[in-house]
Amino acid sequence: MYYFVGRRALCALLWMMALAASGSPGADHVFIISIDGGKPAVIAQSDMPVLKQLVEEGACTWAASTIYPSVTLPSHTSMLTGVGPNKHHVLWNSWKPRKGVVGVPTIFAEAKRAGLSTAMFVGKEKFRHLVQPDTVDEFEFGPAEPKKPSTVLSRIVAKGAARYILEHKPNLCFIHFTDPDNTGHKYGWGSPQQIKAFSDVDAALGEIVKAIEAAGISHESVLIITADHGGHGKTHGGKKPEDMLIPWIAWGKNVKRGLTIRGPVMTCDTAATALWLLGVPVPEAFDGKPVTCAFTCQENQSAPEAGGTTDGTGLGL
Repeated sequence: MYYFVGRRALCALLWMMALAASGSPGADHVFIISIDGGKPAVIAQSDMPVLKQLVEEGACTWAASTIYPSVTLPSHTSMLTGVGPNKHHVLWNSWKPRKGVVGVPTIFAEAKRAGLSTAMFVGKEKFRHLVQPDTVDEFEFGPAEPKKPSTVLSRIVAKGAARYILEHKPNLCFIHFTDPDNTGHKYGWGSPQQIKAFSDVDAALGEIVKAIEAAGISHESVLIITADHGGHGKTHGGKKPEDMLIPWIAWGKNVKRGLTIRGPVMTCDTAATALWLLGVPVPEAFDGKPVTCAFTCQENQSAPEAGGTTDGTGLGL
């Protein structure tokens, strides 16, 4: 018992020392929320009062870049590993059990190494490829029903995530809302059906914000809201701006209020920013860099301001 308590205290001390050394503004909890298919131009047309309030109160760019190929699993792998496809080698876009898990460390692995708690709540089964052994304390893909759904609606994902946040207050939590991508492929990007799906996502986002507040951790939390890709017609995956441009929004502790981020931001920067905020060392192999310009930081910070490359080759577009 004494050994266990001492070990926890040592982890906490090392964590606080890491925060001070990194120049991070420090956050006990980081929530990465991905809106699948979240094309900025369609978000602008949609009824999303919760998201737009977070934008007003936080820092934002509507011109961040995803990776190429601009499809769900490769893009999210870069978002959660900090490296492009040329390093993580996840080029497929469906659940393929024989391929196992991604071969490079995820941010959940880095967080667990630092003694932090982690969780993932997703709307697509393919995210199992990102769940490396002993790195995610809670992984939830839909309700526990005999008939497994192909995708899970945002309201269901949000319900499970909100319940877990209230009970466990994870340090690092990833939440994935798939509704806009589903309707985009069926009806088209910018269709009335997709605009309704964005509204549904906003309601789900509101449930997450309420849960964070009810858990009493909002003052120690940062939300990063982004997307994996945009879309055109009923598809995506290319290097067109319609596919490549994504939102990147930060809200919460020490986020600069009302800031429009001017520098380049890419998907891999999400991983680097999350670790930096939590005081976890950002691996040198990362293609992404912490978006420090979005935060009021401690003095003598050493992290670069923002931006990495924007495609899988490490060369940019």
